[in-house]
Amino acid sequence: MMRATVTEKRGGGFTLVELLIALAMISLIALLLFSGLRLGLRAWESVDAATEQIGELRLAHGFLARILSQARVASTLVEAETVAIFGGDAESLEFAAPLSEQVGVSGLYVLRLTLEDRGNSRALVLTRWLLHPEVLEGGDGFPPWEPLDKDGARSVADLPVDLDAADGAFGRTLLLDRVDAFEILYLGLAEGETEPDWHEDWFEQANPPTQLRIRLTTAARTWPDLVIALPGRRS
Repeated sequence: MMRATVTEKRGGGFTLVELLIALAMISLIALLLFSGLRLGLRAWESVDAATEQIGELRLAHGFLARILSQARVASTLVEAETVAIFGGDAESLEFAAPLSEQVGVSGLYVLRLTLEDRGNSRALVLTRWLLHPEVLEGGDGFPPWEPLDKDGARSVADLPVDLDAADGAFGRTLLLDRVDAFEILYLGLAEGETEPDWHEDWFEQANPPTQLRIRLTTAARTWPDLVIALPGRRS
């Protein structure tokens, strides 16, 4: 007599072990995707920050090129003595140049570029005085102007940046933050010399230098040196 063979077929579902393995794989894939997303966001934030710093450096470079190309040979009276409005060393520069009414009062200004400490970094700051006796004497909320010289002038670094006083006739503006280097060289014929040469400072000279070479860099970018031709000799 032939026996019937019965074949037991397993249903179409998953076992508990298979479900646990599948869940573990899904969790691993989700973790990898999330980690990749976080890395991507961090990379994007780094690129975005670097791009922003490069943009700020480009704007600062453009402003310096424009304002220095408009520099004027100027002087004023200080204690009945005529003082030239030009001087500088490796990290500071003072000169006269016109500014538009966008700053509040249009006219010729004494402009001072300085590298100042701001916490753990350094910043390039522009301080301005309208070239007018009443403004140069100082007033409420802003100091009098003193010529920048090799012995130093009254520091304005303790004043806040982005400051406007006297309806804009005096002010301070942050040009660039997180500055790695701001270096100035002066090309000209200094007293006692027979040939023009590059100098690290320019004080108490009868005439301004003929050219400036400025190096301005940040952690994000090193920019080509800026070379600016200045106005000619005083008459």
